[in-house]
Amino acid sequence: MAELPESLIKRAAQARAQADGRPYDVVLAEMKGEAPPEAAAPAAAPAAAAAPAAGGGPVRDLDAESSQFGVPRGLLERAMFARAKADGTPVPAMAGAGAPAAPAGGGGVAAPAAAPAAPAAPSGPPPGVRTQRLLTVVKANAIQGTTKEPTDKVNVWPHLLAIEFVALLAMLALLTLMSVFIDAPLLEFANFNEQPNPSKAPWYFLGLQELLAYFDPQVAGVIIPGFGLAALAFIPYIDRNPSVRPSDRKFAIAIFTVFVMAASVLTIFGSFFRGPGFNFTFPWRDGIFFDDLKTILE
Repeated sequence: MAELPESLIKRAAQARAQADGRPYDVVLAEMKGEAPPEAAAPAAAPAAAAAPAAGGGPVRDLDAESSQFGVPRGLLERAMFARAKADGTPVPAMAGAGAPAAPAGGGGVAAPAAAPAAPAAPSGPPPGVRTQRLLTVVKANAIQGTTKEPTDKVNVWPHLLAIEFVALLAMLALLTLMSVFIDAPLLEFANFNEQPNPSKAPWYFLGLQELLAYFDPQVAGVIIPGFGLAALAFIPYIDRNPSVRPSDRKFAIAIFTVFVMAASVLTIFGSFFRGPGFNFTFPWRDGIFFDDLKTILE
């Protein structure tokens, strides 16, 4: 046994001692080839050597059994009372101080306790023997995990298309009423010898015409509009936030707001604040110089 680890020898000695009912120290000494300890010889078989009690039953030394088998003394007492109650036999007497009396209905009366015995060895496995737990705490998981998180998106039908259809009907009703009560602002045929002053482009091009009053035609007609359209086209690539909430899209909303406000201001100035010769004027003082609006007002 010298080539085996000490822990394996102790575990084998403990198992053999429990199987044969012999003291652990004696079995361990036999497996190591040593002389058995003298103190363990009298306690080799406590159940067989126990003297009969006054009540007719054997005397059990629970302290010795606890140290021999590694079972707490309390569990041995409970097992002894339960077996005596189930079999209807008297409860055996217990050696050692502080032996409790048998419970009511236990099937008999225990004999008087013997003389105080030596302090029992600490219960549990011998030193060097490693024990393992069989139970552990496992965190409970969901039976079926969710892979799709809720988002702030809605379906196109019916949420989006229903709103667009209502807006289409409202705009159609408005245009129908305007066409009934307001005539189209048509002018006479064009005369090359008689040009209107000021000569203004349609309202959707008046912003570009207003820029011509401040910059060179190359800058006002190509560079500035080109940069504006490019900025609008690059918004989805610069701001890649998938959210549709305005609070999460501040950068994209800021760029679009600047573009719309600049185009609106230029169009308003070209429509109402430009008079003959495309000079600056105040509409509340000199009137509105727009051929279409003049025809509507007349």
